[in-house]
Amino acid sequence: MTSKKHLPLALYSAVLLSIGAFKPYSAVAQTTAVSASMTTEEKMYRPNFHFTPKKGWMNDPNGMFYANGYYHLYYQHYPEKSVWGPMHWGHAISKDLIQWEEQPIALYPDKDKYIFSGSAVVDTHNTSGLGTGKTAPIVAIYTLHDMTKEKEGKIDVEQQDIAYSNDNGFTWQKFEEGNPVIKNPGIRDFRDPKVNWDETHKQWIMSLAAQDRTQFYTSKDLKSWKYLSEFGKNIGAHGGVWECPDFFEIKVDGTNETKWVLIQNLNPGGANGGSGTQYFIGDFDGTTFTLDVNFANKVEQEKAVWLDYGKDNYAGVTWNNVPAADGRRLFIGWMSNWDYAQEVPTTAWRSSTTIARELQVIKKGNDYVLINNPVKEINKYIGKTIKVKSLKGKGKLAVAEAGKIDLTKAMLHFNIRNLKQDTYTFTLSNANGEVVSFGINNTDHYLFVDRLKSGKIDFSEKFASTITKAPLDGSQKEGTFKIILDKTSIEIFYNNGEKVITEIFFPNQPYTALSVSSKNGVELNDLEINQLNIN
Repeated sequence: MTSKKHLPLALYSAVLLSIGAFKPYSAVAQTTAVSASMTTEEKMYRPNFHFTPKKGWMNDPNGMFYANGYYHLYYQHYPEKSVWGPMHWGHAISKDLIQWEEQPIALYPDKDKYIFSGSAVVDTHNTSGLGTGKTAPIVAIYTLHDMTKEKEGKIDVEQQDIAYSNDNGFTWQKFEEGNPVIKNPGIRDFRDPKVNWDETHKQWIMSLAAQDRTQFYTSKDLKSWKYLSEFGKNIGAHGGVWECPDFFEIKVDGTNETKWVLIQNLNPGGANGGSGTQYFIGDFDGTTFTLDVNFANKVEQEKAVWLDYGKDNYAGVTWNNVPAADGRRLFIGWMSNWDYAQEVPTTAWRSSTTIARELQVIKKGNDYVLINNPVKEINKYIGKTIKVKSLKGKGKLAVAEAGKIDLTKAMLHFNIRNLKQDTYTFTLSNANGEVVSFGINNTDHYLFVDRLKSGKIDFSEKFASTITKAPLDGSQKEGTFKIILDKTSIEIFYNNGEKVITEIFFPNQPYTALSVSSKNGVELNDLEINQLNIN
């Protein structure tokens, strides 16, 4: 991806200097053109279409909203180094959620006061009074983290501040005279405010991570906040600190019924180690979130219900202000894991986002399920397509032969049928003999991804030490797969996104072929392999 400017840099500089926020940084980082001779690292590991900053460190997505034709993505960013450091809000925009254009940094930290994760809303009716009357103000709500207090061992290191924009999110001013809008109540981990408009109860609603639970707040003006209730103590996964919540009302697919979904990230304690994203479904009366009875039983039985079972989908939240006519709840996550994120073998930059996804709630019998699938916009980038009505046989079958499709930017989907008590293994491979294996163990009932022989793995003992597993409900007779492949990632959507696995890898040569095998034979139907024309 090329780094592009939406507005002239001089304009940004003038605006930021006027509010005391602009700091030139060695990184002409986000605006300098990439050298004509790309490094081996660039060629091998920079994704073809998943967003990654041109230089420096990135983690959590922040402040996402849609306005004036653009989807805005902000993110935790340290432009000076490829490891975590003083947190800024980086910024990128897209017209279609697939191709991203990096922008100048949106929010800078002050001395020892870092800009942690948060959200942004389009204040259509200027409830905040921060608008100028020309366009609806955008109000960002984020955690200000005081490193001086942290070094002193204090508890109240985090508070919630706001900033605002009157040019659709391209330049920002901190609300210095009114911050903090929520003071720290004596909780060490008190962060990541996600604000949505609650249309049913006509209020701004904030979900906030408070160590081992989610707290809910309400406001009429985005500046004065009232505590409502909390949820989550001793419910769900608690292997680490709760972070980055999201809370919204959504229609149950194909009905007029609505449910409330709480997305709740935590680290560590994920489904397969390290960072992970769980979710809860229930009802909200304007004050209190209550789990659906059947969903509560599921949480009790399974200990946690996961949005993604892979190791590399964390801190994901959804966009605000998506047009009502669109009607989608759109989501994106950070495609890495705190177990090894700062050690992966890239140095100019680190980390990318997942593919943007649509979230839907479906009902299966009496159970509600949150599914996630790639956004439909990816289909417009489909170029060459290979279709195979049926692929059957024993032994090793070629699904995609080397040279036929560029598997560093591809999308596949197929049905697998007549499944036996067997293991069905798909193998993504290269000329070096490096492989990523994935598939279905239909004897022990789980999906899996194995990256033990995927290439570079010695940067962290946690990267490939275990096989990632996503449990299935008993033996499968058939199943459907949609798979998104980029240079260094695989995203697997099983049975319309009911089970999802997202993982990264670092081969020494690009993967060029895909095969499948099982002891008793394989039957694939309606195989479609799509070349994605995205750069």
